[in-house]
Amino acid sequence: MNPRRLVLAAAIAAVAAFGVGAWIYTRPVPITAAAAVSDLEAGGFVRPHSVVLGKVDAPVTITEFFDPSCEACRAFYPYVTQIMERYPDDVRLVLRYAAFHAGSDEAVKILEAARLQDKFVPVLEALLARQPEWAVHDGPNLDIAWEVAGTAGLNLAKAREDVKRPGMIGVLNADRADIETLGVTQTPTFFVNGKPLSDTSPQQLADTVAREVQSITQ
Repeated sequence: MNPRRLVLAAAIAAVAAFGVGAWIYTRPVPITAAAAVSDLEAGGFVRPHSVVLGKVDAPVTITEFFDPSCEACRAFYPYVTQIMERYPDDVRLVLRYAAFHAGSDEAVKILEAARLQDKFVPVLEALLARQPEWAVHDGPNLDIAWEVAGTAGLNLAKAREDVKRPGMIGVLNADRADIETLGVTQTPTFFVNGKPLSDTSPQQLADTVAREVQSITQ
């Protein structure tokens, strides 16, 4: 999607926030979440292969369909991490890939290769921080994206072999199918416990999460 006004407003904050994330980790989605995983899976909001960031058994699930090349996704990143820091025991983030931009398929594969090396978060944050260098709209430079991933600690030789795995295409295809089912047409698109936002804004996301957290703590 075209960058919103919030992109410029959040640019400085976004870069500052890329250093956070040591608290984030990826694990298979547990079956103990208050928002039943079976319901979320049935709705296409989470899959067994999905990246889960934050406390894996948190009862409130933010599902974000994102594109690593998307400027608005980059701008939203600090707001999402702030929400999760505000509710460390209650909120988790499920990242789904919506590779709408040119070259994003390969960027997703870089992230998946990083996940195999337990480097997902540092590589994600590095790619977002330096997104303007490689995600050029009229011609993305994936060589720079690879270089950026290497500076974040990715073993490039191994990663270049891993991206050839058939499972990489499987992840993209599975997320693409749910994109079509849910009618996702732009990035980022958020759902909170399977509920869509009425407006894609940081405040609306924060307010929706707050209501969900309040409903489970009453």
